[in-house]
Amino acid sequence: MNKQIRLVIVDDHPIVIQGLRSVFMNNAHISIIADFNLGKDLTDFMATNQVDLVLLDGMLRDGNGMDLCRKIKMISTDTYVLAFSHSNERSTITQMLHNGASGYLLKNASVEELTYCIYKTLNGEVTFSKAVKEALARPVSSDLKRVPELTKREKEVLGLIAEGKTTTLMAKQLFVSPLTIESHRRNLLQKFEAKNVASLIHLASGQGLFRSTV
Repeated sequence: MNKQIRLVIVDDHPIVIQGLRSVFMNNAHISIIADFNLGKDLTDFMATNQVDLVLLDGMLRDGNGMDLCRKIKMISTDTYVLAFSHSNERSTITQMLHNGASGYLLKNASVEELTYCIYKTLNGEVTFSKAVKEALARPVSSDLKRVPELTKREKEVLGLIAEGKTTTLMAKQLFVSPLTIESHRRNLLQKFEAKNVASLIHLASGQGLFRSTV
């Protein structure tokens, strides 16, 4: 990383905050600039401070993380949100993504996995811990709709999107130009009627399309 990441933790368990502070104490690239137990305290802080990434718990004493995630993105579209929760419910995960989160991790993630996901998020990628990928890979019958007809290459691109690969990396792996990858990405968004990549992942995972890719 070329600059130090300004990280804020929002969690209603002091021991979690203390543990995360210990984890990143000697990390030269990540600086925890504040921590809060309440969502209101975070939004007040963001009104006058620049935040690169919020590590956000799913449940807080004054509300839930899903609603707070939406407020964070309304305050600052440049601030990334990475959900950090005990819940592996697909509905919670997908709703967090719909509200603007760039990724979702369970609190049983390792330090290495958490750190890796933070870096990937700041690189503009949608990222999940291994346990969350497994949860998303289990289709729910109530979510199933008609699966769009995809070409072989679109399926390959969709799988790489699920892995959080950038356009450049996908182009290199598939031996095509970045413009071709962007064309496939647009086609996928159109076929799934998705507004963004997070919504695309939500819809495709609901149809069980990531069982072999995540």
